[in-house]
Amino acid sequence: MNDIAQQPQHPPFRILFLCTGNSARSILAEYLMRKMGKGKFKTFSAGSHPSGKVNTHALRVLEEMYQIDASDARSKSWNEFLVGGPDFDFVITVCDSARETCPVFPGHPITAHWGTPDPAVFQGNDRETFEVFAKAAMQIHRRLDLFCSLPFEKLDALRMMQMTREIGQSD
Repeated sequence: MNDIAQQPQHPPFRILFLCTGNSARSILAEYLMRKMGKGKFKTFSAGSHPSGKVNTHALRVLEEMYQIDASDARSKSWNEFLVGGPDFDFVITVCDSARETCPVFPGHPITAHWGTPDPAVFQGNDRETFEVFAKAAMQIHRRLDLFCSLPFEKLDALRMMQMTREIGQSD
């Protein structure tokens, strides 16, 4: 019998993606990870100053490029998770502003920064805007693909933190 079959199943890792407005990048990360993580992750997203609405271009990219229905997505504050929320295993910022102001979350999660340019600030026509959002989604998707391929069961916390942080330096 191989070693993997003998290992106990780890409960899903809880992962929180943070940005400023929680309208685009963190929403893309949350919903892409829901699909890509195949049950290994319970995903959340939030913002330091939530916009109160999810960007329609982010929803369109998820639907058209990844066949993901994110119609239930909502823009919310990270304050929802600071007191009484779940303890996270990972907290990943996807914008520089959130990285600079990120609070300390309970449970001592592994933290990392995976900066992605904000597609929501782009000014252009519908096709150009879709392309900018698609590019951001592809970068996030690549990083999540690397993250999902980590051998979690074989890594100690220090190595897992190092590898998670290195993903943010990849393009």
